[in-house]
Amino acid sequence: MKQALRQAFKLIEELQDELQLPGVSAGEFMKRPSLRHRGKSIIGSKDGEALVVNCPLDMKDILLEAEPSIYFQTEHYEGYPAILMRPEAVDRDILRTRIIAAWRMNATKSQLSSYE
Repeated sequence: MKQALRQAFKLIEELQDELQLPGVSAGEFMKRPSLRHRGKSIIGSKDGEALVVNCPLDMKDILLEAEPSIYFQTEHYEGYPAILMRPEAVDRDILRTRIIAAWRMNATKSQLSSYE
């Protein structure tokens, strides 16, 4: 396994341990690191070179414009509610914020209230 992918696994597991988001589990999806919630990945990485984080489309455009050193997209993700992040360019606070926002997109009312 590539070193970058190994580091992505470690980072994702550490963030889940820190955040303890209701209903979220760290693991693998197709041998790739992922945090999953209600059967869906909310953050993952294909190769360790980029993180894929769920993101509302209206927020995605704002992030892409505001922080192009952190956020980007490929043609594959155009029109899809996920944004790519450069792990080496993002600090943990920003990454935590993005993961919580991704979780909120799919969280139930009871999960949201138990987390608040």
